[in-house]
Amino acid sequence: MKSEAEVYSASTDRSRNDGGRARVIRIEGPALPYDPTYHLLGRVDKIRALVRRERPDVLEVNSPYLAMAGALVAGRAHVGIRTFFWHADFIDTYLRVMLERRVSSRGADVALAPAWAAVRAMLHACDATFATSKWQVAKLRHHGVDNVVHVPFGVDKRVFNPDARSDARRSELAEGASTLLVGVGRFAVEKRWDVVIDAFRKSARDGWRLVLFGDGPDRAALEARARGLNVAFLGFEKDRARLAGALASADLLVHGCPYETFGLGVAEAMSCGLPVVVPDEGGASESVDASCGEIYASRDADACAAAIARLLARDRGELRASALRAAQKIGALEDHFEDVLDAYRSLLARRAK
Repeated sequence: MKSEAEVYSASTDRSRNDGGRARVIRIEGPALPYDPTYHLLGRVDKIRALVRRERPDVLEVNSPYLAMAGALVAGRAHVGIRTFFWHADFIDTYLRVMLERRVSSRGADVALAPAWAAVRAMLHACDATFATSKWQVAKLRHHGVDNVVHVPFGVDKRVFNPDARSDARRSELAEGASTLLVGVGRFAVEKRWDVVIDAFRKSARDGWRLVLFGDGPDRAALEARARGLNVAFLGFEKDRARLAGALASADLLVHGCPYETFGLGVAEAMSCGLPVVVPDEGGASESVDASCGEIYASRDADACAAAIARLLARDRGELRASALRAAQKIGALEDHFEDVLDAYRSLLARRAK
């Protein structure tokens, strides 16, 4: 069961050594109406009791909602350090988008000031806030958040690498098409799959096919939008090796979301040696190498279509060679965890003084 967010300890009770093992403690909560795969972490009392019982060295919070409430209610006396992972830019992704339909950008800034003040207060209660893109680090600091640490995500390069390429996998997905485009992500309003589908409609040539991996509350609406196009919706791919094979065997990944705090799907595609087209806003654009990628004006289907056309007009051999070189630059999963653990060691040592 997926809760609203995770609250967990990097290490458990200081008086016990479990030999590096981990335990998962689940707290039941009701499903959310928009996307029932998410559940509300409403038992703040249980979070408080668990934290006080476990007395973690590190209490890492991954949601600004009820998970953070539980962490704050648990108190500082029962934890070594408290940290927060800024996984979602919920203010600009949701609140700003709604406001700018009615007021100017400046008016939205004024209206959102109390929300950012609440974020500052919440994150001030943490010893560090981790952000996975330079874009989000700059935004948080601009809004007065202290102790922001930049720690990019890493990719599991044992799975997502160019060797996953397979003629059989490509043939299975392409179904006779000569040019295979792919997209990966959750089908929800903020991901802007409408831009990707509309761009494909505008740019597609005979023999082009777009395959989308993912699921979510907007799937039916997106399938209706793509009707009449050579677009396949293959659902959420649970087998990561098969997903890697699809990415490594395609010609191009197209991404639409301008709100990514990192853009893991884009990084995984690039790690597979796949050229990419991404919007110019959000953390996903930070992974893009100009030698094998194109960046377009966010939320603009015409700009996205032009970027697709430009990339696919390049010499395919040179593009492939550039993408293979760029794949080597994508950070590994192990690097990410080592960076996080280094930060924890430093914070714990500082607190012990």
